[in-house]
Amino acid sequence: MENKHKSGFISIVGRPNVGKSTFLNRVIGQKIAIMSDKPQTTRNKIQGVLTTNDSQMIFIDTPGIHKPKHKLGDFMIKMATNTFREVDLILFMINVDEGYGRGDEYIMDLLKDVKTPVFLVLNKIDTVQPDDLLPIIDQYRTKFNFTEIVPISALEGNNVEVLLNQISEYLPEGPQYYPADQVTDHPERFIISELIREKALHMTREEIPHSIAVSIEQIKKENGREVVDIMATIVVERDSQKGIVIGKRGAMLKEIGQRAREDIENLLGSKVYLELWVKVQKDWRNKANSLRDFGFNDKEY
Repeated sequence: MENKHKSGFISIVGRPNVGKSTFLNRVIGQKIAIMSDKPQTTRNKIQGVLTTNDSQMIFIDTPGIHKPKHKLGDFMIKMATNTFREVDLILFMINVDEGYGRGDEYIMDLLKDVKTPVFLVLNKIDTVQPDDLLPIIDQYRTKFNFTEIVPISALEGNNVEVLLNQISEYLPEGPQYYPADQVTDHPERFIISELIREKALHMTREEIPHSIAVSIEQIKKENGREVVDIMATIVVERDSQKGIVIGKRGAMLKEIGQRAREDIENLLGSKVYLELWVKVQKDWRNKANSLRDFGFNDKEY
């Protein structure tokens, strides 16, 4: 008997920095979600598409859920919780290294009335002893009726295949929504801006909070030239942050540009000329117009 084709949407939720983007990148095999050890680096729903012979899984990586502190935070939480109604399965990911926290309680509270199956995914099992896992599992199991509980290491790839098989079990029969070779529904412009933002966050480390946005001003490829020209602006909230991003004699900005260009060239499969600017837009995270300019369109949610 022929296997029926399955397809469905899977939302990945969890506290900031539990490894959601690492998991998505591991599953899709390409870099489509930015990774940083700073919380709140994923701002938009990023869909990763995994196509196999008999199924298609569309993953939605939501922003790390925490109690919002500003308008951008409100928007991000609304965006994350709205996905619960749209999907076929929810992966609630935790970092076993950090253990149970108030943030987990907050998320489980948001999930308690959801009819969608919820898997508990214990990530970063490579960082703890196997004996330490059972008490952690028991602690979460008493708080919520999870459909399945799966320990993995997204970074090392341990048990990821097992998780994918279990996800497939719960997906409904359905069509192939995307072409087999498509790994994300986000336009390249968005991914390019995320790659630049990742490098800016990574390079400036503790000095710059996540008040960085990237606006792509132009992407063009002239006939007869093999190079894609990209102009982008890194937006910060304060003059002091602008100085840090530019660095002494422009060294920091140059380094951010070089690193981002390598990733963008891998994404586009062609040579890239990347020009970066930095500008200050005070308090942009609390201004609706600025949020819209940077792609946070709350009309969609």
